[in-house]
Amino acid sequence: MSIIHKLGRYTAVGIINTAIHWLVFLLVYYMLKTDQSLSNLVAFLVAVSCSFFLNGYFTFNSRLNIKRYFLFITFMGLISYLVGRLADTAHLLPVFTLVIFTMISFVLGFLWSHFIVFKK
Repeated sequence: MSIIHKLGRYTAVGIINTAIHWLVFLLVYYMLKTDQSLSNLVAFLVAVSCSFFLNGYFTFNSRLNIKRYFLFITFMGLISYLVGRLADTAHLLPVFTLVIFTMISFVLGFLWSHFIVFKK
């Protein structure tokens, strides 16, 4: 499968995961009254498992194992936390945190998944 085809599938999975991430972030932030870094991390943890399994099977047609899972969640979790931390430091509105994380995680997540996590 070409990298363009994989990118298309990654995008489709990403739309689902973005909806999950945003919903959980907003629920945790507004209902539990936590800071953005924690809200973003919790939202990430909920969405990352869905992302890993869907992308592993649907996008990269790859065997899934615990090593790949931890490679994926560690890298993506670091991005999630750092974006949330930056947002807290800069006093950004939550919507900007979500938009920034979505853009950064889309690009870096695809590259990390394609070249490291699900590499054949």
